[in-house]
Amino acid sequence: MKPAFEIKRTHDEKFMFNLKAANDEIVLTSQTYTSKEACEHGIASVKENAALNERYEEKTGTNGKPYFVLHAANKLVIGKSQLYASREDMHKGIASVKKNGPIAEVVDWSSGVLA
Repeated sequence: MKPAFEIKRTHDEKFMFNLKAANDEIVLTSQTYTSKEACEHGIASVKENAALNERYEEKTGTNGKPYFVLHAANKLVIGKSQLYASREDMHKGIASVKKNGPIAEVVDWSSGVLA
């Protein structure tokens, strides 16, 4: 399987995307967007910012588990990771976004066709 951004429609008719690695694991989840066009801009922002170390913020959840956030140049959040069991696993997640984000294809599940 190839890495992919999957665009989906939410229950309240908004849009969001997941970045999936080649192993089909979700490595980044977006915020919700009011339009598909805005969601596509979010994907473009991941592609643009994924390779830049300074765009990643390492955080700790309320349960003590690490996760990361990817920021755009304007400091807005583009996406968040899952919670990881260890910092080492979180760093592997960041490496996956760096590797897969710039090259992932876009699959549009919101309308049932490839984008």
